[in-house]
Amino acid sequence: MKLKLLIFLSLFVHLANPALADKGNNEISFYTGTFDVIDKEGDDQTSLFGIEHKNPNLFRDTFLGKFSPISGGFMTGNSSVYLYTGIEGQYGVGPLRILPSFTPGYYEKGDGKDLGSVLEFKSEIKIGFDIFENSKLGYSYSHISNNNWGDSNPGTDNQQITFSKNF
Repeated sequence: MKLKLLIFLSLFVHLANPALADKGNNEISFYTGTFDVIDKEGDDQTSLFGIEHKNPNLFRDTFLGKFSPISGGFMTGNSSVYLYTGIEGQYGVGPLRILPSFTPGYYEKGDGKDLGSVLEFKSEIKIGFDIFENSKLGYSYSHISNNNWGDSNPGTDNQQITFSKNF
């Protein structure tokens, strides 16, 4: 538990430290929500708290839209940890942002749900609104599973509220 908390806090300090970032070229998101929101038994459902980083300088415009690498992690109320990196699309209509993403990552169950493997894949859809200059508020829904590559594949569905700020 102490090692997981230390790793998560190290990620948090690194991503949130403005001295390590180019001024105005990093988006940091903080999010909180429910882990395993569709748990039928209710024994694995818990809270989660996470942080995510994007560098707008790395956005690429393609014929499919605008894409960017993302990295982050979350910790649940049951000491589960998920650290990930992947890609996010960005589509906008006025102040509304639609942000689908795919992020493979490392999962450690702690005292929480066994997802069957340390390698898990998160698919997520986020809806965000520009609320101030350089700030967004959003809601996201994600599914994490191991694509049947693990011993089992129970998967988990999660929902989060996100606050993002460009620094």
